Amino acid sequence: MIYDQIVNKETKIALIGLGYVGLPIALEFARKCAVIGFDINEERVEMMRKGIDPSNELEKEEFEGCDIHFTADLDDLKDATFFIVAVPTPIDSSKEPNLKPLISASTTVGKVLKKGDYVVYESTVYPGCTEEDCIPVLEKVSGLKFKEDFKVGYSPERINPGDKVHTLASIVKVSSGCCEESAEQIAKTYELVVEAGVHRASSIKVAEAAKIIENTQRDVNIALINELSIIFNRMDINTFDVLEAAGTKWNFLNFRPGLVGGHCIGVDPYYLTHKAKELGYHAKVINSGRYVNDSMGFYIAKQTVKKILAKGKPIIDSKVLVMGATFKEDVSDIRNSKVIDVIRELESFSVKVETIDPHACDKEMFEEYGVNIQSEATGDYDAIIVAVNHSEYVNLSEKDFQKMLKDNDGLIVDVKGIYKNHFKELEYWSL
Repeated sequence: MIYDQIVNKETKIALIGLGYVGLPIALEFARKCAVIGFDINEERVEMMRKGIDPSNELEKEEFEGCDIHFTADLDDLKDATFFIVAVPTPIDSSKEPNLKPLISASTTVGKVLKKGDYVVYESTVYPGCTEEDCIPVLEKVSGLKFKEDFKVGYSPERINPGDKVHTLASIVKVSSGCCEESAEQIAKTYELVVEAGVHRASSIKVAEAAKIIENTQRDVNIALINELSIIFNRMDINTFDVLEAAGTKWNFLNFRPGLVGGHCIGVDPYYLTHKAKELGYHAKVINSGRYVNDSMGFYIAKQTVKKILAKGKPIIDSKVLVMGATFKEDVSDIRNSKVIDVIRELESFSVKVETIDPHACDKEMFEEYGVNIQSEATGDYDAIIVAVNHSEYVNLSEKDFQKMLKDNDGLIVDVKGIYKNHFKELEYWSL
């Protein structure tokens, strides 16, 4: 059995894709088993060989005591018999699933696949993708027969970037296999590293669907709160005050308004709506939620412009500071950050925008969006938008903001409501 071979280090586990999902899994397994960490980016591989996480999520100590070989060489994968694929599943410019990384990873595995091998996918996909899109690639490239020669499973990732509490070991893992035997072997293998336990899903499609609705559910709920915040703004009611009051009921769902980006909540629902559309169904609630959340960056920018104009200031050549560029607090990941929508909308009004962020990489930000990250705030701003609630920003005082504003006066836009009731002199607005 492959589980016994893994435990006895008679074979190796290979992780395909060493991003914010793949690397933690690889290192966790490497404390118990022999692991090959594979990534197509040689520069990233070299960093990991030195104990550096390119995603800035893991400390150097977490690489210590691990039986792992980092490589970008396809030949090295021939020593593995249990492959875990953890590559990104983004959307394209038309908000349709982009399966290129997943198909490319399947091709890579197919080139080294042998009889008796296992392949487990962790990338978030629509139900049916593993069997309909990935397995045919494995069969074609390897020349082997699915189920007869090799087994496939699906175990969705549940890692939360920047979260040091809910880690791989502490979150219940969902796993599945293509048959009863493979399902059990895959589950037992994950139980080596997941202390919280493994839920055995009844099929690969069920496991895929379970993952896709986790983020879709959050997306729809946040969209409702975002829409409520737009309504409450017209009523001159603070949304966070309303949530605080409503939250006193035991069964109230405490979702907060804000920008919904990143590579999970802002992307995964489009995989589900894509599949629904293929099956002849238009997903009304999910699409409506996506529309609301995708519009929030533009809404925040327009509200900022309105309030600058209301103060009697000309909008052309006004100067605005945007604090935070990553998709969420205390991470360096800028993928699908909705802060860029705020910046683009402000620039469309000829506003001069400066952006700072203690976590974002200036080079990556410029390559991805054409936006520069300033090393520090230059001052004389007409408005400041705190777009991301990084820990570095939480304890800033009203005086700190006054120093950055023109004539110690101006507008503070607090997207996440972290300064609610803290300011007495400056004009303050939040969702």
